[in-house]
Amino acid sequence: MAATAPATAAAARGLLEPTALASLVAGWLKEDVPSFDVGGAVVGDAPATATLYQKSPGVLAGVPFVEAVFDALACSVDFLPPSLPGAGATPWPQLYTDGTVTTGGFPAAVATVRGPARRLLLGERVALNTLARCSGVATAAHGLATAAAAAGWAGRIAGTRKTTPGFRLVEKYGMLVGGADGHRMDLSSMTMLKDNHVAAVGGIGQAVAAARRLGGFALKVEVECGNLEDALTAAAAGADVVMLDNMTGPVFVQTATALRVALAGRPLIIEGSGGLGPATVGSYFCDAADVLSMSLSQGCGAVDFSLKVAKQAVMEA
Repeated sequence: MAATAPATAAAARGLLEPTALASLVAGWLKEDVPSFDVGGAVVGDAPATATLYQKSPGVLAGVPFVEAVFDALACSVDFLPPSLPGAGATPWPQLYTDGTVTTGGFPAAVATVRGPARRLLLGERVALNTLARCSGVATAAHGLATAAAAAGWAGRIAGTRKTTPGFRLVEKYGMLVGGADGHRMDLSSMTMLKDNHVAAVGGIGQAVAAARRLGGFALKVEVECGNLEDALTAAAAGADVVMLDNMTGPVFVQTATALRVALAGRPLIIEGSGGLGPATVGSYFCDAADVLSMSLSQGCGAVDFSLKVAKQAVMEA
């Protein structure tokens, strides 16, 4: 039993806008029950209690989404204190919450859910899917952030915009809980000029100038570069961030270091991306790099959760 940084998890929760969260949950529930819920009619509205279990190792993430799902259905969720041996020696968390890292003692009782039986079961799969996915992303992010810290690298692991359509908020939230940087949320968050942008306009200088003119002072401009020459051109054109893309670890380190030396102290964020993952990221750590970005949601595993309703006593005549 351990935890990611509690301040990080708490800050991530504070970023969620309540009306956006409620709208997202309403869409999930409508998708799952577009017409009749026959199974729900079978169980009716009798009061029921269920236990949420975590069944595989990982970082718990997605508590606000689970709470929002059951809140929309007039059910309550109470997260439980960790019950693993030795958990009481850790002052945080006193209850399971976003950022709790569980490595054993499965199935671990994480929360109790109460409400009308049909409503509890209506929210079950939506809540479990969200929790499993968000926790899987957080677990992947936590693993990479831990590796960076162990190597003494002071830069940031970041999760790219390669997310599941309609599920970006959940996956980006999981990245933050796991200790990674969320990178840009969408196309409006930062202007990233990739190879296709540059090709369509005719050159890096023209692309950066147009981005500055159209985006104004408030938006950073990042340029994707495949070699040192392009990186120097982007820096000279006024880019805020240069992404060295699709390089092996040794080539990235060599290029990033040469770029940093050439800048002679001028501020520029140097990012590495393309081909990075748990097995390769260690070869990219270097003092010249500020950010290493990759997809933290594509291909990551899910953390296994289940919800079990307490069996009701049946009185037969």
